[in-house]
Amino acid sequence: MKRWLVPMLFLLAGGTGAAPVIAAAPAVELHGHRFSVEFATDDASREHGLMMRTTLASDHGMLFVFPYQASQGFWMKNTLMPLDILYFNTDRRLVSIRSNVPPCKADPCPVYPSNAPARYVLELSAGTANRIGVRVGDELKIDGDVGTVR
Repeated sequence: MKRWLVPMLFLLAGGTGAAPVIAAAPAVELHGHRFSVEFATDDASREHGLMMRTTLASDHGMLFVFPYQASQGFWMKNTLMPLDILYFNTDRRLVSIRSNVPPCKADPCPVYPSNAPARYVLELSAGTANRIGVRVGDELKIDGDVGTVR
């Protein structure tokens, strides 16, 4: 009975004998540095962003993807940690940097707009942009499927 149990469980689990396929986590590369990211591609996820989080690992971030290129503005309502906010155009070139943006402690919260039209916005832990030496014009490389943007 035992010698049949393992092969039977393998077949029931959909085993084919091939090595399992492990999907790579979504990531971006900027100025030679790789960051694991969460994608915010719909209105609800873009609105919630990194709210209510108290920490963000130095090699993690959130990439906001908009269905259009336009002036983008972010605020820090209910965001509990300072962030760097980096704005990229449709060509994924950095067009604007807002460094060390503090959490909003009282309404009304200030808005931090891009200096030029943007389609992608990357939020990283405060100080990261300066630490890795990003500059306007740097290219953002995106690994992973940003899915359907809504």
